[in-house]
Amino acid sequence: MTPWNAFFWTSGADGVLRIQECGSCSALVHPPKPVCPYCSGSETGVRAVSGFGTLFGFTVSHRFRLPGLPSPYIVAQVALDEDPRVRLTTRLVDCEADDARLGMRMEVTFEQVEDVWLPLFRPAAEQPERPAPPPPEETPPERVRALVRPMRGARKFEDDVVLSGIGRSEIGRRLMRDPLALTVDACRAAVADAGLTMDDVDGLSTYPGGGLEHGIGEGGVTALEAALRVRPTWFNGGGETFGPGGSVIAAMLAVSSGLARHVLCFRTVWEATHTRLLQEGRLGMASGRVPGDMGWGMPFGATSAAHVLAQTAGRYFDRYGATRETLGWIALNQRANAALDPTAVYRDPLTMDDYLNARTITTPFGLYDCDVPCDGAVAVVVSAADTAGDLRARPVRVEAVGTQIVERMEWDQSTATHEPQVLGPSAHLWTRTSLRPDDVDVAELYDGFTFNCLSWIEALGFCGIGEAKDFLDGGKNIARDGVLPLNTHGGQLSHGRTHGMGLVYEAVAQLRGEAGERQIGGARVAVVSSGGLTPSGVMLLRADG
Repeated sequence: MTPWNAFFWTSGADGVLRIQECGSCSALVHPPKPVCPYCSGSETGVRAVSGFGTLFGFTVSHRFRLPGLPSPYIVAQVALDEDPRVRLTTRLVDCEADDARLGMRMEVTFEQVEDVWLPLFRPAAEQPERPAPPPPEETPPERVRALVRPMRGARKFEDDVVLSGIGRSEIGRRLMRDPLALTVDACRAAVADAGLTMDDVDGLSTYPGGGLEHGIGEGGVTALEAALRVRPTWFNGGGETFGPGGSVIAAMLAVSSGLARHVLCFRTVWEATHTRLLQEGRLGMASGRVPGDMGWGMPFGATSAAHVLAQTAGRYFDRYGATRETLGWIALNQRANAALDPTAVYRDPLTMDDYLNARTITTPFGLYDCDVPCDGAVAVVVSAADTAGDLRARPVRVEAVGTQIVERMEWDQSTATHEPQVLGPSAHLWTRTSLRPDDVDVAELYDGFTFNCLSWIEALGFCGIGEAKDFLDGGKNIARDGVLPLNTHGGQLSHGRTHGMGLVYEAVAQLRGEAGERQIGGARVAVVSSGGLTPSGVMLLRADG
């Protein structure tokens, strides 16, 4: 709680919900901001609102726990009557899960916890005959395309670079290895694969940067440079980039500008070991309240990206008629592909019955809708294009990238029926190339959850918006011999959660013709995406020559 948001967290003291209001255009603004995102006005105030709204989304959480909040519980989004653009992440009370319906009329009720009053919502006494949710999109797909900025000239920085080397460490569950050791293994392998030495490397790029928190990093550039003494002329590390694999796109820009010739990009996860150490009490955890954007959802049990994306998936189902089976075909496809990759974490066969009967995580997601926490590191070398003749392996060319942010970035205020941050980068990608979706031979699309993959398929134009139910039905279109071979190594759902960099590795291997049993014959063009919910990026790659 800060001086700028205390009015919201304490408004329940008198039973009245309060939201920030723009003094110029009277729009409601949430979360609070110092400037109105609609009219750019700087005069803000606070308005008492009725506390009534519409149930905009909900998910029944079964596998996440907070102290004092036993599972299952219902995480929801409620669009306020006074301005439906404002959606409050909340928890439903006095409502059974089977009775919740999108479009229900809701009313606020408050729960005091220490000095905070949590605005919870319950069904209002009077309900509409036919509940209907508010309009689903603030920025519909056609509007996204209109907002994408075209290229400013004929020159493309992508032409200045190649992907010259790939490497990865051992990948597995609970390896109990120092995460920096995994990073070093992957980086040495990638540099050797390019036919270079560490002395040739003059750039380092990573995601999410320094820190060991939550098992999603090894300490960043600082840790790797201290271990290998690369002495880079350019380096980069941070979370606000073009998805978890965005370090590769950042490296391309550095090489194109002349700041470096060979940039080593790396990504390390050790979530499986991190969880084990937590369970054993061998990692100290700070206590306290959650800051930043997560602070608007965590108090209501929205502890994971799963809670946000599950609600989006539910709205997609409601609008377009998709079902759990629609997502199941993605999970089954990834598992079938993983069976051909000896480095995959899960390789056992998976049936639709297995998928549908697996334990619920948060509706509509079950166990096999979620990626596999693992330990491992992946590295990619980005080199100047004029070094291609000196490299060990045939390099992979970069045809185009897509990076533009069009949708709102706050999780619960963004795109309603597709994973946020996929429509903008996808539309941007196709402005930077004459190639089209029909030219793509293999797709390595981010699949932290099955629904991520569905969103990228539609956003990139492999089928129309809302048409994934038919496109995915039976799994034939996305199989290795289908029209869009998808996540050919098993993706993050079966190979392991390497946060997008494993997808880049597989795309390069396919375009080189080095994917072994899972090789797609004649693969010349690959699309690989990274991220979603957070800022994302997408790359179109092509075989050299």
